[in-house]
Amino acid sequence: MAASKTKPITVATVNVNGVRAAFRKGFGDWVIENQPDILCLQEVRAETSDLVELFAETDAAIGDGKTWHILHDAASAKGRAGVAILSRVAANASRIELGPKSFDSAGRWLEADYVFGGKTITVISTYVHSGEVDTPKQIEKYKFLEAMTKRMDELRKADALAVVVGDLNVGHTELDIKNWKGNLKNAGFLPEERAYFDTWMNKQGWVDLGRAAHVGIAGPYTWWSFRGQAFDTDTGWRIDYQLATPKLAAVAKNYRVHRAASYDTRFTDHSPVLADYAI
Repeated sequence: MAASKTKPITVATVNVNGVRAAFRKGFGDWVIENQPDILCLQEVRAETSDLVELFAETDAAIGDGKTWHILHDAASAKGRAGVAILSRVAANASRIELGPKSFDSAGRWLEADYVFGGKTITVISTYVHSGEVDTPKQIEKYKFLEAMTKRMDELRKADALAVVVGDLNVGHTELDIKNWKGNLKNAGFLPEERAYFDTWMNKQGWVDLGRAAHVGIAGPYTWWSFRGQAFDTDTGWRIDYQLATPKLAAVAKNYRVHRAASYDTRFTDHSPVLADYAI
């Protein structure tokens, strides 16, 4: 008898730009159609009760007899940021602490541990500050990136099966921004920001699944401004990532970006980013 094949675990991430607005624009239909095992959200900008109500509407349509298990960390400032992880199986543990106690990371970093096939995979939904050159916003962004670097080094040294996903608000290389020359002095493409990504990938050993799947190719972009013709002309940024530890990257496949068919069918200004993991 042939050995049965275990279904890969699908991890999806999307900055929903307000989850209630995203559902009004069709996000629920996308969830039902794609049915990720783990769904990470950024810029939730809602209460946990809103997530429970909205996602309950998708359970019957998915029809697997399960319900969503919801982890949510809201931002300190009401109506801003917020990260969540939803899953079809319950997490074994979760954490929201990042950096020193004096550092406010609320609504921006959420870790969860899941067990599949006897193996623990750590999934992290994160939303990095957008930043603004020569302002306190940029200082907070660097504080956050510094804290991320320390935590990611811990996970890498522990040889964990871990993946950091979300809106990292930095284009790592010239291949990640259509108009990179015009953004050399802007937040999101500053050399100091991009240096953190160099550390993660080149020194710590994390694998950028998007770049690994598209070596030497521009994009595929994941964010386009709602203004002007950015989406139609594909003048975008690749700022939504799935960064995996080497051990997890070794079993990753089918990385994809779900770009909307047209401007008027978008439920957010970002595209979902998905990958399958053969745990």
